[in-house]
Amino acid sequence: MISLYRIVIGLLFVSHGAASLFGLFGAKKAVEFGVWPSWWAAAIQLVAGALVLVGLFTRVAALLCSGSMAYAYFTVHMPKSFIPMINGGEAAIQFCWAFLLVAFLGAGALSIDRVFRRGAEIRINAVPEPAR
Repeated sequence: MISLYRIVIGLLFVSHGAASLFGLFGAKKAVEFGVWPSWWAAAIQLVAGALVLVGLFTRVAALLCSGSMAYAYFTVHMPKSFIPMINGGEAAIQFCWAFLLVAFLGAGALSIDRVFRRGAEIRINAVPEPAR
């Protein structure tokens, strides 16, 4: 269930990044290259969201995603109003907490992180004990 949750959250985040960077999924236009902070936020959404989606470096990528959404909420949405329903920051808050949960829970069973960890365990267990 953790893997499914991570995959859905990652896919939604990647979709936001692709919409902002490339004008996909009904976006009015793409963000201009290098514009602070919107282009960089979209790049984080695309790249770190993809890492979370596939479960590679999941905890670090999820923490980066969570932090970027916290930054977005406090710098873009909160100055308009404290109330998320008024300032339009519901998605930023939800993504922030969703990614923080993924950062603490980890990638789950269906992830590249799990494959790498399992491979390391096999190699560690395969090392023979020294002769006495």
